[in-house]
Amino acid sequence: MSESTMQRKLKHRHLQLISIGGVIGSGYFLGTGYVIEQAGPASVISYLLGGLIVLAVMLCLAELAVEKPLSGSFVVYARENISAAWACGVGWSYWVTWVSYVPSEMIAAGIIMNSFLPEVGTIWWAVFFGLIVTVINLFRVDKFGESEFWLSLCKILALVAFSIVALLICLGLIGEEGFIGTRILLGSGGFAPHGYWSIALTMVIILVNFQGAEIIGLAAGETADPARSIPFAVRNVTWRIIALYIVPITLLISILPWDRATLTESVFAAALEAHGFSQLAAFFSLVVLTAAISCSNSGLYGAARTVHALATMGMAPRILGGLNGKGIPSRAIYASIAFCWVVIGIYAANPHAALYTYLLALSGFSGAAAWISICWSQYRRRRTLEARGEVSLLRYRMPLFPYVTLFGIWAQVLCLVFMIFTPELRAALYLGVPMLIVPMLVYRVLHRTR
Repeated sequence: MSESTMQRKLKHRHLQLISIGGVIGSGYFLGTGYVIEQAGPASVISYLLGGLIVLAVMLCLAELAVEKPLSGSFVVYARENISAAWACGVGWSYWVTWVSYVPSEMIAAGIIMNSFLPEVGTIWWAVFFGLIVTVINLFRVDKFGESEFWLSLCKILALVAFSIVALLICLGLIGEEGFIGTRILLGSGGFAPHGYWSIALTMVIILVNFQGAEIIGLAAGETADPARSIPFAVRNVTWRIIALYIVPITLLISILPWDRATLTESVFAAALEAHGFSQLAAFFSLVVLTAAISCSNSGLYGAARTVHALATMGMAPRILGGLNGKGIPSRAIYASIAFCWVVIGIYAANPHAALYTYLLALSGFSGAAAWISICWSQYRRRRTLEARGEVSLLRYRMPLFPYVTLFGIWAQVLCLVFMIFTPELRAALYLGVPMLIVPMLVYRVLHRTR
């Protein structure tokens, strides 16, 4: 295998849609049911807070990535600004999350296809989609970006279409219930039927639904003109993510009673079905399929670039750091997808909704660790530049430093603390904390031995 360097062929539109593709996965269409079930209509506040955290993290990432656009970005930034041991821990934790979460997306896609073609088992569909995602990731990076652009565009258009239909239903212009207004939104116990404390308890799952935005940083090393495209992508992606969550979900809980939301089906499809739009509900099942493939696509991209960065820094087997002639980390991709297939087998043996919730919480923990690392790295880097009097050399500076940075750090720390008070999420700490700490200890032991 010939060695090469990563090629900067991702365009502006690729970068924006890759990040959105990682965020709007089947976890959004399915996991939203859990959030609404727990917090009721107050889940809108949860998503709004989540959007503000995303904004803070992305502004920190933009400053770091413009100064030093590298593949495997936040792992490198953590090593340079925090410590090598922390970089190793957060990098491996992030990788394990994606190679565990990507199979759940493939399984979700398999379940959908099995409902249309029951003669083919779910597990075979999952393997089939796994092969598709693998092949796409082995293309040149511009081909990967193009495929993710169109997959993500399908999801965005579907959410816009849902918002229009839901608004018309709410106003009584279509459907048979007439003007709904706030009758469903504030019915069944009011705006916060379980109290406002439930908002805090759902924040970890909210962070899972937003996870993937940081892939902008991982793609920085393969982006043309990163100094211009990364700040542009961060500003646009952040606000679009907030719009694609807050508006559709507000309209969703305006036409579907919160106590009918579950984790076992797409609440968007259930809302349309409840108002007699069966064909649109079936269409949204296919949208979830597109979302699952797209999120798997972005997730495998992020996992491969992360483990490749770890390998080049001596924190993973060196063989995973190789590139093929197209500048693709093919060995890291093969290793990541192989682990995904192992997890698919585990899911096939135990496909329960509780396991899916557990996985979401685990993803929230490691995703929050990665985001905290981004903010922490930016804080340390900016303080270093201030001490040297070199802040003016930054081509992009985030606004309102250090307040935005500190908000991004401590808001997520609180979200992780809230996991202790939620029984179904607390169990994820038992695996999430060791998953972060063990690689750090192993790195320290090996480094000391060397």
